[in-house]
Amino acid sequence: MNAAEKRSESRVTTDQYYSVEFSTKGIEFTYQFKIWNVSSKGMCVLVKEDSDILSHLKVGDVIDMKYYQDDSFRPVEYLKTEIRHITKDDTGRFRDNYLVGLAICA
Repeated sequence: MNAAEKRSESRVTTDQYYSVEFSTKGIEFTYQFKIWNVSSKGMCVLVKEDSDILSHLKVGDVIDMKYYQDDSFRPVEYLKTEIRHITKDDTGRFRDNYLVGLAICA
């Protein structure tokens, strides 16, 4: 399956969120990432290609994530989130990073 097919699935755009924070099994640290809406159908986080977190993420994982909203007066939200794709950007704007697609579970 190529990257275009992976990203063709329907996803919810959530412009109200600025960043997300989470940890996974096997990692003692909590990671926080800025949320990028690089397409009209989804959001993702950028992960550097040498980050330890990449070896602990896989497509289909559902992780409890803490979402920070773009308005600091609004409360954070804890939402179950699915990893939809992990795509390396070799030549584009985010060269040498992985785009990790996120979808909030309904």
